[in-house]
Amino acid sequence: MAFSYFFRDSQTLEAIRDFVIPHLRDRRFIRIWDAGCARGAEPYTLAMLLRDSMGYMVFRNVYIHATDIDEMDRYGHQINSGIYPQSDLDRVPQDVIHRHFESIGYRGYKIKDEIRNRLQFERHDLLSYEPPRMDFSLIVCKNVLLHFDPSAQVKILHMFHKALVNGGYLATEQSQKLPEAVSHLFEPAMSHAKIYRKVTIPATSRTSLVLKTKSVSNEKSKIDTRTAAQQDMICRISGMVNQ
Repeated sequence: MAFSYFFRDSQTLEAIRDFVIPHLRDRRFIRIWDAGCARGAEPYTLAMLLRDSMGYMVFRNVYIHATDIDEMDRYGHQINSGIYPQSDLDRVPQDVIHRHFESIGYRGYKIKDEIRNRLQFERHDLLSYEPPRMDFSLIVCKNVLLHFDPSAQVKILHMFHKALVNGGYLATEQSQKLPEAVSHLFEPAMSHAKIYRKVTIPATSRTSLVLKTKSVSNEKSKIDTRTAAQQDMICRISGMVNQ
């Protein structure tokens, strides 16, 4: 998704910083998936906000996996280089530019290594319905789901649920409403931002339907066996009478 810029929807990103990250700080690794990252402005903004609220020792445990289908092969090089023109920084506060960017003359600005090294770009198609990893603490997917039909949205959200660790979080755009079909997979984590917490489905719940199906099948088999035996008995009795 190409349309994005630094510090877009800062309300949601700041809510992640202030509410979500404190719940994740004690994890050995904080893996974040930014799904549909476009040119990288959003994941880099998040990385800057996190660095400014964390000490170096905690921030070095943050790994941001930025993915996009990138069919035209335009995003990967820019994200990996961390170089952006001056015009892309118009909305970035001057103090943030001073801390996290370095001027490279007419080419614009380059994001400093401390931030850039926490982010890795990978081409990924959400419609594959397979996540790049299965151990994310946070998934950010903003202004992306609205481009898919309802059926695809449900499948993608199931994929997100599978990719999150227990107690992990999902952040979407303010206008995104989760489909009813996945309401049992996520619960709202806060009222003023579209941030959801993964609902862990107990193993007993996942297997109950299978067990119930097996139970019904076994009971039916028993009934069929009894019925066959009864029919055999009737035939024997009928044969004796006819004799």
